[in-house]
Amino acid sequence: MQFSHIIGQEPVIQQLKEMVDNNRLSHALLFIGKEGSGGLPLALAFSSYVVSQSEKNKPVATTAGLFGDEPVAAATSHGAELAEQYIHPDIHYSYPVIPRKSGDKPISTDYITEWREFIKQYPYGNVYDWLQFIGAENKQGNITAAECADIIRKLNLKSFESEYKILVLWMPEYLGNEGNKLLKLIEEPPPNTLFILVAENESLVLPTILSRCQTVRIPPIEISDVAVALQQRSKLSETQSMQLAAVSEGNYREALQLIQHAEEDWQSLLREWLNAILKTGPIAQVKWVDTISALGREKQKQFLRYFTHLLEQSIRLRTMGEEHLPLTGPEKDFALRLNKLCDISQQQAITQQLDEAAYHIERNANAKMLFMAHTIKLYHIVANKSVIEVG
Repeated sequence: MQFSHIIGQEPVIQQLKEMVDNNRLSHALLFIGKEGSGGLPLALAFSSYVVSQSEKNKPVATTAGLFGDEPVAAATSHGAELAEQYIHPDIHYSYPVIPRKSGDKPISTDYITEWREFIKQYPYGNVYDWLQFIGAENKQGNITAAECADIIRKLNLKSFESEYKILVLWMPEYLGNEGNKLLKLIEEPPPNTLFILVAENESLVLPTILSRCQTVRIPPIEISDVAVALQQRSKLSETQSMQLAAVSEGNYREALQLIQHAEEDWQSLLREWLNAILKTGPIAQVKWVDTISALGREKQKQFLRYFTHLLEQSIRLRTMGEEHLPLTGPEKDFALRLNKLCDISQQQAITQQLDEAAYHIERNANAKMLFMAHTIKLYHIVANKSVIEVG
């Protein structure tokens, strides 16, 4: 993984490069970013960068030649190449694992083949994706006491090729109290040892570990960067990419999950619903409810997320102005129309209803009854406004 493979996050990448280039590299870094923001890819690319830069700083070896000493022809990118294949002997990985059989005390190395394959295929995946990848089903993953002992052993060995020994520890939230075994190592590491911890939820990281790390905060990916990545990597149209990027709100993993429904025209479906509620009446409402009910739970949830997203952007447009609205074209026009339709309190009430609907869909509520009930509720929320046909 190289920085060029990262989606967006230019300020973070620049910050990380400057740490190395200006010799301000802390021995323990904690990357904190929500799911889909790229914490793990950034850690992988950063470890590769550290290795490649340390190679550049090595003195050039020479050999006696016929006309004096000559530099040895060495592959200066050798370490970086190994790092990009995740086989560098001085870069170690730690992550939640499960016992293969009852009584096992698993360590990360037991799953290194699966790990390499996983981060090549799903670098923006979350811990659920990883545990399903290794067949955990309903088993709970952990970073075990045996793993902590193995980390201590590996990091106390001499480095093989690089100036640095590096540990990339993904999801320190899965360290129980046994994580305290690592405190002395983190506080007083062997020379040129680098810890890179990658977390999604700061509140679940052991405070004793948190206090010993320099924090690098990773924001959600810019919507425009997600859209470009979807166009280039998943070959979606510009319109589809912008719609999925907007709904995912900077979570690239979520955007990839939504691709399977990218052909859906949520805006048209939403327009039909609002017009049925506010203009065309009960027959159109029943027809619309039949349509949405036939889509299945996942599509219903995505539709609700899309409506919620547009409401949030409408409120942002009203309170902060158009320059803060990450929408263009038809979606921006739709957000403007929503502001004509409802005031902020009404928009917030509708958002609450959509959240409630999504909650009940998750619990297998009858779709026809659910959407008809919310159709009636939405009518009453906006009934005190003049009727405006949407689009």
